[in-house]
Amino acid sequence: MCSSKWICYFRYFLVLAVLLGMTVFAQSAEHQREKFDPAKDPAKDLQEVVKTATAANKRIILDIGGEWCKWCHWLDEFIEKNAEVKEALHSSFIMLKVNYSKENKNEDFLSRYPKVEGYPHFFVLNSDGSLLHSQNTAELEEGNGYSKAKFLEFVAKYKP
Repeated sequence: MCSSKWICYFRYFLVLAVLLGMTVFAQSAEHQREKFDPAKDPAKDLQEVVKTATAANKRIILDIGGEWCKWCHWLDEFIEKNAEVKEALHSSFIMLKVNYSKENKNEDFLSRYPKVEGYPHFFVLNSDGSLLHSQNTAELEEGNGYSKAKFLEFVAKYKP
């Protein structure tokens, strides 16, 4: 019990301030997911990624999807929360998000590749940008999510 109402108000304010601070800290510590951006030029972005992949001796994964796609969000979350999958992917590949949405279907860019049947979809490219494999990510699913074992098998099969 408080000896005065002002002390009670101060304690209440102090508790709220601490809780607010913890909430802000927790949110800033969360990973910010890279978004599919309809304004980006994937052809230009790929030119830069090819330079980086060549220098790093990595392959490239074009991650085709959009902000409208819940499975695209689940895929990003799956990769972020599975350290082994994340490390395996990022040690062998550079990932480039390519938007497909009502705002921008990137039809000219995507016409270079096989038809996409569903989203998200991966195109695995060699470091020079040439197509190596078209991957339906539904094949990497298990139940209502993605399979760690299937993802690691996919990475092992297509890493440089």
